Amino acid sequence: MRQLFDHHIVRFLLVGAVNTGFSYGIYSALLYIGWPYAAANFGSLVLGIIFSFHTQGAFVFKNRDRSLIFRFAGCWLVIYVINTGLIAMFISFGLNAYAAGAVAMIPVTLMSYLVQKYLVFGAARAVDTSHSA
Repeated sequence: MRQLFDHHIVRFLLVGAVNTGFSYGIYSALLYIGWPYAAANFGSLVLGIIFSFHTQGAFVFKNRDRSLIFRFAGCWLVIYVINTGLIAMFISFGLNAYAAGAVAMIPVTLMSYLVQKYLVFGAARAVDTSHSA
């Protein structure tokens, strides 16, 4: 079982499930109190960035560099725009905002993993490695 948790993709999925539950809970709560889906998605994004930066960096990618928060937030702003576009598209197909947000999580999760691995935490590690030689 320990070997299973040595793979960052497994850790990403486990930690991501917690982060996704947190973010979707915020999104749903904001929809419930009457926020439009784009505002609810943005509120969820802001709180999700704060919550997930530490869990993804420390537990998934083994990188505790706090200075990466700006790169992390910048990447998530781009993902937010894409996510909001996906939600709008799914709503235009007839889904309600709750279901559209849930369906959009699938491609957004894959995008999140790739962005964090290659542009945020992995990119910082590659820079650190090249400087230590």
